[in-house]
Amino acid sequence: MSIFSKIKEALSLKKKNKVSAQIQKKQEENSVIKQEKFDQGLKKSSNFIQDSLNEIAKSYVRVDEQLIEKIENFLLQFDIGYASVHKILDSIVEEIKFQKVNDPKLIKEIIVDKLFIYYIQDTDVNSVINIIPDKPNVILVTGVNGVGKTTSIAKLANKFIKEGLKVGLVAADTFRAGAVEQLSIWAQRLNIPIYKPAKPGQDPASVVYSGITQAFKDNLNVVICDTSGRLQNKVNLMNELKKIDNIIKKFDNSQPIESLLVIDATTGQSGINQARAFNEVTKLTGIILTKMDSTSKGGIILSIKDAFNLPVKFIGLGEKVDDLEEFDLEKFVYGITNSIII
Repeated sequence: MSIFSKIKEALSLKKKNKVSAQIQKKQEENSVIKQEKFDQGLKKSSNFIQDSLNEIAKSYVRVDEQLIEKIENFLLQFDIGYASVHKILDSIVEEIKFQKVNDPKLIKEIIVDKLFIYYIQDTDVNSVINIIPDKPNVILVTGVNGVGKTTSIAKLANKFIKEGLKVGLVAADTFRAGAVEQLSIWAQRLNIPIYKPAKPGQDPASVVYSGITQAFKDNLNVVICDTSGRLQNKVNLMNELKKIDNIIKKFDNSQPIESLLVIDATTGQSGINQARAFNEVTKLTGIILTKMDSTSKGGIILSIKDAFNLPVKFIGLGEKVDDLEEFDLEKFVYGITNSIII
């Protein structure tokens, strides 16, 4: 190899290394920004845990009924389901006794540790949505009225657009007044196609059929279908969702690739009880948990595990279109406990 060639190769390698270092730095910066967003979005929950654990540690003298009651009250106020509370509580008390704890700081560590061990065990924590290339991927979104379903669909669409995917929306909630118009406004803002009913009150399944048919013609990558959030008549809801599911499967038996349920984190146990109806009528694959920045009750994540044994795939951490994050357990644990002095 000539001297010139060697110099050229060395300069080329140096340039590649520089670009690679810049990419790595950018990735690290993005990672810090995302963690900061998690931290800010989970601040209320983090503060609640901090105050509660400080109170428990301060009053700790020995493992007695008073201590156990304090821990139990904390778990219940954190919005963990009743059945889970007793499993976690037993585990905490057992660990305190096993370690013969006499340091109040260690009490905090044990409680936090047992909380998130409980979430991980026997639970699918995979938040990834696997997009199949070269064909439309249908995502079905359900949820009761008022949980932020329409906004979550817009945030989800925005996420896929940023990933370079061609996205379209299907406005199949023909029951709620204004639902189609609301979704149309978001489609206009995001500059993406929306497939709407041809007439008021059109059968939702037929809207889905015509929408997906057009999505195939338009060569879209992702089609997000809005659905009715009514619970007044569960029989109608069941029939409607089954019909929609059957229509989607006519295009491809592997579809929809995701059936996501939207839950409002601020409604707590009552929201989960309402959402249980959807789990009875359609095969869900994951949860979108909205308004996490507005609640101190982050324990709803564990309640969802008990109610559905489904992964939380996305959490809403604000009102902006970018305020939807893939649920990452490590980031969540750090965000919810980073201010806790242990």
